[in-house]
Formats: sequence, C-alpha cells, structure tokens
Amino acid sequence: MTETTQNRGADTSLRTPLLFLIPVLFAAIGFAVLGASIDTTAVAQSATSTNTIDQFASTTIRANAAIVVDLVSGKTLYEKNADVQLPLASLTKVPLVLATSEVLKLEDMVTIPYSVVGAGGSESLIEGETWRTKDIVDFTLISSSNSGAEILAALANDALRTRYPNAPHDSATLWRMNDIAHDLDLTHTYFLNVSGLDLSTTLAGAYGSARDVARLYAYAASSEPSLFSATARDGILLTSNEGGTRNAFNTNIAQGAIAGLIMGKTGTTDLAGGNLAIVFDVGLSHPVVAVVLGSTESGRFEDIQKLIEGVHLTITGDL
Repeated sequence: MTETTQNRGADTSLRTPLLFLIPVLFAAIGFAVLGASIDTTAVAQSATSTNTIDQFASTTIRANAAIVVDLVSGKTLYEKNADVQLPLASLTKVPLVLATSEVLKLEDMVTIPYSVVGAGGSESLIEGETWRTKDIVDFTLISSSNSGAEILAALANDALRTRYPNAPHDSATLWRMNDIAHDLDLTHTYFLNVSGLDLSTTLAGAYGSARDVARLYAYAASSEPSLFSATARDGILLTSNEGGTRNAFNTNIAQGAIAGLIMGKTGTTDLAGGNLAIVFDVGLSHPVVAVVLGSTESGRFEDIQKLIEGVHLTITGDL
C-alpha cells in the first residue's frame, strides 16, 4: 500500500555498509557520487557549534522539529527542537533498505509471497509474480509501501541472522536496523517495526530526532547512493519477469520542485503527523540535508520549501 492509503490510517550486487569505518567516514566522507568532500560530524554535534544563518531568522515552519545541515562545511544552518525524540513513520524505510542491502543483491529475482494492494485498491504486486530485488526496493521507497517493507525484511531475515548470530531468529532485519542506528551513534533513534507504521494509537513504530535523521540520511546518500536514486524521481514503471507492468508514484509531491534532489523520503502516520527528509545539491557538488518532523501531511512540503529557500540564500545568495 502507499503511504497515503496505509500509513495514514495508522504511512550488480549491494555492498555492505562500511560501519566499521564510521569514525573515518564521519570525519570526512568522500561523497563519490557528487565528487564532493563532506564533513558530517557536525550533524551529531551539540547546539554549541550551531551556526544559525540570518536568512533563517524570520523562517517559521509548522513542524515540531527540523534541521538543515550543510554537508560540505559541516555547519548546521537551521535547527528547531533538533534533539527532541518524535515518531519517524516511513522515514524508517531508509534504514530498512540499508539493512537489507547487506545481504540482498539488486538483480536477484524474487517471488512475491502475497499480493500488495496500492492506491485506489489496485494490486501493485501480485502473489506469485517474480521481480528484481531492486524493483521491490524502489517500489517500497517511492510509494512508501508498508507491505513492500515487510517483504524486503522477510527476504533478508535468514541471511542477516546468519551474518549476525546474535540477531533474533524471526526479526533479524529489525535487529540490524537498530544495530545500524547504534553504530551511527543515533542516540535518540530506535525501531519497533520495519515500516514505521504506528503500532497503536499511543505507540509509534519508530522514534528518532531530526538531528539523528539528518545524520542517517547523510550516511545513506554517501554510502549507497544508487539504492536511493529512484526517490528523486516522480515515479517509475516496474516490469515483472512475467511481463506485467506497474506504476509507482512518489509520495514526495514536492519532488519536482526541489532542484538537485539526491534522495528523499516522506513519512505520515496519525502519531507522526507529516515528516520529510531530503538530501539535495545546492549548485555543483554541494549537498545539504534537511529534515522536518511533526508537521502536517501537506505542511511538510511547505516547510521544506521554506528551508530550501533559506539554504539558497545562505549558500548561493539567491533563489
């Protein structure tokens, strides 16, 4: 299901992320896809090092929390309640893909175990069809499919359990997602399920801070950019091994208005409100990460546009 229909009611070979090199990576990650050198250490630094630029002085947003970090200079350009722990909703699907990518290969063909219903009640994936793993990844991220997330988690579970013997037998993927958060020192972040879907009216499926999300997304964009490149598109056409075709449309409706978008992910549940995290390029090889948490379903797009305008005024001096 798409984020709108499912989450709102409650939202070639893959390389293993080099988590053992995190101290080096966060000192100066080589942003290979952009040809830029990034210092993401500041994403996790305390407010004492924050440099709030004048261009943001009059910025008002609906979100309960937000942060903007220049990944080249390492400066925090804007922040609001950046260390407050809030529900993440489908922003959770990025660490899910990072975890499953350690053991799944992009070109492997996998059989859909059950039909996945999309927007309007149409079947997006049909039981028994065979699809490339990469297509399921793209479908899950772009359409924010909770069922797609569950399928990916199940496909990776046994292999992750073999790689990490301490992981629980039935929830190795979820365990690895939390392990990645620990490795990245995301102190306000933990996952209770693989999709971010609310577990009840009072308990979210995942929690984290805007600063943690910024660090996580900066890592995702730098370590495995090809995994998330499809999230910068308005939609994709998927084709099964049997010849069936499906359209997946981006839940980030602001995608087309964000120049230089590298990756992005929406999240919406009753508890989370509206979330949005993006990594985008300002000019040539100048990546910035922006996160809004706890806005509204439509307000998150307005919030992110205001932050983008502030970034352009700060870094390039114009819009």
